[in-house]
Amino acid sequence: MPVRERLLGLAAVMTAAGVLAAPAASAAPVGSPRPGADHGHRATQRAMDRAVEAGVPGVTGQAVDPHGTWTGTAGLGDLRTRAPRGAQDHFRVGSITKTFTAVVLLQLAAEGGVDLDDTVGEWLPGLVEGNGHDGDAITVRRLLNHTSGIHDYVADPRFRRLRFTPEFMKHRFETRSAEAWVRMAMSHRPQFRPGTGWGYSNTNYLLAGMIVERATGRPYGEEIRARVIDPLGLRHTVVPGTRTTLPRPSSRAYSKLSVESRAPSTTYDVTELNPSEAGAAGEMISSSADLNRFYRALLGGRLLPDEQLAQMKETVPAKELGPDVGYGLGLMRVRLPCGTAVWGHGGGIQGSQSEAMATGDGRRALAVNFNGDWTGGLRPIVAAEFCRR
Repeated sequence: MPVRERLLGLAAVMTAAGVLAAPAASAAPVGSPRPGADHGHRATQRAMDRAVEAGVPGVTGQAVDPHGTWTGTAGLGDLRTRAPRGAQDHFRVGSITKTFTAVVLLQLAAEGGVDLDDTVGEWLPGLVEGNGHDGDAITVRRLLNHTSGIHDYVADPRFRRLRFTPEFMKHRFETRSAEAWVRMAMSHRPQFRPGTGWGYSNTNYLLAGMIVERATGRPYGEEIRARVIDPLGLRHTVVPGTRTTLPRPSSRAYSKLSVESRAPSTTYDVTELNPSEAGAAGEMISSSADLNRFYRALLGGRLLPDEQLAQMKETVPAKELGPDVGYGLGLMRVRLPCGTAVWGHGGGIQGSQSEAMATGDGRRALAVNFNGDWTGGLRPIVAAEFCRR
């Protein structure tokens, strides 16, 4: 199962209302006014516009560099009313949640509450076992950098049937626990022996969130709020739990509910959904501005001591994500075609694709979101921003 499908599936759940006619791929881009001076971001805006021309409903993004802050939008935030995409939109960030979860565990490591070489079996005895899985051979570090070999529950055919087909509309508000999805993963053989390969697995981060809860006595979402969201003043970032709505302002979110390479014509409004099944692997909501603030603070050394930040940036090859991608502890390093290396994470969930990247020193950052999940990629926008002269 392609990693992109796993990213799009990682937060389970569903949404609201109705079925809409798909927007024509050739429709002219519609954008809201772009505040402030251009500051040389014309290539980034053109890349956003091209994504809409290719069929993405709408795009919103913010870039930060030494010249200041630039915000760009393109396309529609609502296919019914034809309202443009909003510059301040909240959106579901999917797997970008993994960086937040990893930061909490690394803070706990710095405090002596968790050791990255502790095993899953020590913290969660009896949970990771069966069909060749052995929690006593898997360390916390291997969860965070996806070298555990644990099967990805999002790749399970039962998950795909519920989450990547119109059947999803019947189950969009259901709550299922992290333990239930881990048990689903345990019904499969591991991808490889721990430490001998790399394989993206959302199950790793469900387990990471459970370890945070065991170590602190509090839900992982409360730890994210106390340790990251509140100290950084991320006013538009939430860990929603079972809450099904997006905070305002926000646009509608759309999905084809299909893993086929050629998307069907039906477009579903999946804005309202229960994201709890994604948990520590992908349930969070944020905005472009907050994501930029988060990654700039992280890479600038404001969230972790030097030792833990260095460990976070120790990468292993992640060829499933691309030939020039390395994966650290909840943090990706991407080398762009121009040679620039950027750090961050991507994320997908029904109706939303996001990417947030920053330079290694945190001085430049970009966070961008599509409110559709069936077409296009965000990497051309990232390259346009970081490779501009």
